[in-house]
Amino acid sequence: MAAPAGRCLWRALAAVRVRVLPGLPQRLGPALVSAEPPARAFAAAAKTTKKSSRKTKQEESKKKAVVKRRPLLSKPVDDVYLTWFYERPSYEVEEAVAMLKKFQELDFTYPKQYVYINVTLDMALQKKKKVEPFSSTVLLPYRFTDETNRVLVFTENEQEAEIARENGAAVVGGVELIKWILEDEIQVDSYVAVPAIMPKLIPLRNKLKRKYPSTKRNSLGHDIPKMLQFFREGLEYMVQDERLIKTRIARLDMSSEQIIANLKTLIQDICTFKPASYGPFVRKLVIRSSTSEGLLLKLDGLLPKEEKAAAEEEKNHAEDGEATHSQESAST
Repeated sequence: MAAPAGRCLWRALAAVRVRVLPGLPQRLGPALVSAEPPARAFAAAAKTTKKSSRKTKQEESKKKAVVKRRPLLSKPVDDVYLTWFYERPSYEVEEAVAMLKKFQELDFTYPKQYVYINVTLDMALQKKKKVEPFSSTVLLPYRFTDETNRVLVFTENEQEAEIARENGAAVVGGVELIKWILEDEIQVDSYVAVPAIMPKLIPLRNKLKRKYPSTKRNSLGHDIPKMLQFFREGLEYMVQDERLIKTRIARLDMSSEQIIANLKTLIQDICTFKPASYGPFVRKLVIRSSTSEGLLLKLDGLLPKEEKAAAEEEKNHAEDGEATHSQESAST
């Protein structure tokens, strides 16, 4: 009798609860269900976690991957467009220089600002060898600055020392200068020497490195006035980041012919550092002024004859390879 009475009491209390607190069973239901222990084993839960972590890593890697867009063949019809949809335009050197001058007029910027070039090189040789980064000095046909470099002249002949001083040498002396150079008490832009003193300058070989006097760099010889003019007025440049040369070549207020002449002289000097048999040396050439954007130049009229012939030979070789490949695929 106790059991039926208890059931009746429970039903009565439940009915009262529903009338007094409507919706209480629905609010308490999820909490009661969540309090139950999980039905799956711990090993299965661990596997699920590993799979989810792998998926997230794969998704992150896909997000980080850069989507490569193929450039469209047609040119933009408007002056406002998304640049990555199109190939970068290239210009003849005369056209590019005229554009730089036009940019300066439209922007009302300083008319005597410098003109710069960025040269990207192909330093690769055969059998995983490459051209070592180099530095050089070139005497441009048209000077664009009144600044001169400081040059030191090594000589023990008093007459040669007097000629060096008259032609603008910053420092002149013999073996007594070695100690001061090793201790960084003397710092100049270039070093030139006469052949008679070279055996005494061996202690400076590791210190001066590329600036050590040599006939290859035109810094060793008997013509002191000529060497001083070359290094005092010459433009010094060097390879950065293993294949890039950045340097100024002219002023924007110079004539277009003078700017182009300086550019061609510099490119010809750069191309002497790689044998022509190894293919073209200059891969990309960009010109700009201090306040303008960079303009990509066409290399046809700027490369030396040997460099241009090597570039055409490489292009023909690539075309022959593509033709052979297409013939083989067609026969197959």
